[in-house]
Amino acid sequence: MEIFGVVNASPDSLADFSVATTREDAKALGQQLLDDGANHLDLGGQASHGDAAMVTPDEEWAILEGPLLGLLELGVTVSVDTWQVETARRAFDAGASVLNAADALQDEEMLRFAAERECPVVLPFMLGPDPRHLKHVEGDPVEVMVSWFGERLVEMERFGLRDRCYLDPGTGFAPAHWEWSERYEYQKLIYSGLDQLRRFELPIYVPVPWKQTDDRMELLDIVLQHDIDFARAHLPGQVREREALAQRG
Repeated sequence: MEIFGVVNASPDSLADFSVATTREDAKALGQQLLDDGANHLDLGGQASHGDAAMVTPDEEWAILEGPLLGLLELGVTVSVDTWQVETARRAFDAGASVLNAADALQDEEMLRFAAERECPVVLPFMLGPDPRHLKHVEGDPVEVMVSWFGERLVEMERFGLRDRCYLDPGTGFAPAHWEWSERYEYQKLIYSGLDQLRRFELPIYVPVPWKQTDDRMELLDIVLQHDIDFARAHLPGQVREREALAQRG
């Protein structure tokens, strides 16, 4: 399993320890994440929770530019987490090489950008066009997720993107102000059904919990039992520790 360590340039991020707003701070945090077990780095400039402020592409790039340049100095793969195509374009021109498509490529302009750059794409399961305003899943969430990916991957194939997709179950997103007890049950069902995504024969990429509570560690352990290809982690050292415990049974 390879890990994308999380660096947030947005001050709206709920994980304040992951926030770095300058080139120097981002480089230092990125190096710490790599030392703790990350292989790559993921950078975002727009938080996706329901209370996050919306920023324009120019504002987002002003937030991202310095931290991105700092991470690139570390000589590792850097993904940019955005749903705005102009932000993605500027980030790739600067050296980012993986698109963490926070809108699930539901904007055709972003689809065309990804096809043009021939880049790997993190494709998250998402009901609704805006990650801050999602619909609740009705019925069996694993069944809905699998059906959704089946439909989206047909569209990815049309743009020559299917084989470059990493499948993300979308657990980093949720309807705004969802009670944790409901979100926990939802995530447990989704994580327990991750093997259902193997039918698509594409890498599985999972944003894993960072809060250190027993229920969240239970969710992390369920993810690790499925031998995923990529994790997106705020605390890669914690993930590596649980991974080692899982491998020892």
